[in-house]
Amino acid sequence: MIDPRIKFRHIQCFVEIVRQGSLKGASERLNLTQPGVSRTLKDLEETLGAILLERDRGGVTLTPQGEVFWHFAQTSMAALQQGLDGVDQLTRGGRTVVAVGALPSVAASLMPQVVVHLATAAPKTQMHIVEGAHGDLVGRLRAGALDMVIGRLGPVETMQGLSFTQLYTEVVDMVVRPGHPLLRAPQLASLRDWPVIYPPRDSAIYGLVETFMLANGIGDLPDKLETVSGAFAHVYTPVSDAVWIISHGVVAPALAAGRLVRLPFDTGPTRGPIGVMTRAGQSASAASDTVLLAARKVLAERD
Repeated sequence: MIDPRIKFRHIQCFVEIVRQGSLKGASERLNLTQPGVSRTLKDLEETLGAILLERDRGGVTLTPQGEVFWHFAQTSMAALQQGLDGVDQLTRGGRTVVAVGALPSVAASLMPQVVVHLATAAPKTQMHIVEGAHGDLVGRLRAGALDMVIGRLGPVETMQGLSFTQLYTEVVDMVVRPGHPLLRAPQLASLRDWPVIYPPRDSAIYGLVETFMLANGIGDLPDKLETVSGAFAHVYTPVSDAVWIISHGVVAPALAAGRLVRLPFDTGPTRGPIGVMTRAGQSASAASDTVLLAARKVLAERD
C-alpha cells in the first residue's frame, strides 16, 4: 500500500528536479520558489527514509535509491499523463483510430462485445480490426501497422521484442457436425479415419496441438487440411465429416447454437493464455488503453 503521506506534488517535484538537473531549473519549470522545491524534496526523502539526490554546485545526482525511485516515478507520471490526455480527448470529442490485430478466437468471441462497449463508453474511438494468424499479426505489429494484437501467447521465438499482458485463458476444441459418426464412439485414435481441419505452423496453437497429439500417440494425420480460416471451416464442417481443431472462442457461438458439437476429449493440456501484445517499450496511446480497459470490462461482466 502506498504511504498516504506521499502526495502527487512530491512525485512531480522529484521528477522535474531530475529532468532539469537542478533545483533551480525545477523551480522555474514548476513556477515554485527554490526553497519550496527543496522543502518538498526533503519531505519526500524523510517519508521514504532514504536520500534520493546528492546536491552540489554542478546540480543533482541520483543515489542508488534515487535511481530505483526515478524509474517508477517517471513511469507513473507518464501513465497519469496518458490518462489525462485520454479523458481530455474524449471530452473534446476528438476522433482517434486504433488498429487492433485479433486472432480468430478473439475476433469471434471478444471483439464484438468490445466494440459494443466502446460505442457507449468511448464513441470517438474508431476501431480498425485486422483478423489473421499469429505470425502475420505480430509481423504487422513490429512494423508499426498495428497498435496491438489480442490473442494467444505464441512460442518464445515469435515473441521477441514484444510485451504480453494476459487477459484470460482458453482451450483448443475438436468439433464436428451434429450426428457425426465419431460422436457414437469417440476415440482420439479415430481421428486418422476422418478429414481434419488443422492449425497451420504459423498459428499460435500449432505447437500446443502438436504436443497434445504426440502425447496421445497420434502421429501425422493422413487427411489434413491446414487453415485458420473460420469463414471456410464454419461452412465446411457442418456439411462434411471433417473434425475441426480450433481455439474455443472461434466456435463458441456455433456450439451454443447447436450448429457444431464438441468431441468429448480432454484437451485441457492445450489451455493457454490470451492477452494483449504490444511492442516492447512502446508507450500505449490513450486509445489503446481505452480498448484494453473495454476488453477487461467485457471479461469482468462475463464472470
